[in-house]
Amino acid sequence: MTDIRLTAEGRAWLDSVLGGPDWEAAFTAAGRHVGRAAADAVRVLLLRTARADAATVTRLYQHGDAAERRAVLRALPHLPVGADALPLVEDALRANDARLIEAAVGPYAARHLGQHLWRHAVLKCVFTGVPVTEVAALADRADPELARMLTDFAAERTAAGRPVPPDVAYVLTLIPEA
Repeated sequence: MTDIRLTAEGRAWLDSVLGGPDWEAAFTAAGRHVGRAAADAVRVLLLRTARADAATVTRLYQHGDAAERRAVLRALPHLPVGADALPLVEDALRANDARLIEAAVGPYAARHLGQHLWRHAVLKCVFTGVPVTEVAALADRADPELARMLTDFAAERTAAGRPVPPDVAYVLTLIPEA
């Protein structure tokens, strides 16, 4: 919590709700009380402190706005949800919101997303402009099939007269057989 920069009023509000029974209402209201810049971190802290389960994070994600969904995705690696929250990651990866995609490819996805869907998540990052440096465990999970997919993507872009994102070349350097 020390790395979250809050005003005195924001800190007092957070201290009053942290670990309390109204934490879910506070999760939704965080942006109004601590500002947008700190809202993600405060929401993640609320989820972690509450040790929110899969049903709770699913409900918050489904009923949340983009900022609330992003916070849920960022909190997943720190929660006792196992693979039960994987549908939330899959939903975010179907979105066209780069902020959700970026949050979805973090450590939770690296741990729980199957290789086929993980490869498509990397390709989605390249396609949407989400930096591949945001993909957790990229160097560990990159494989020849991902190289083939990215090479095909680059060929399609080139054939269409469109630039190939530099992240394609970067990822290919991580795959020895590429």
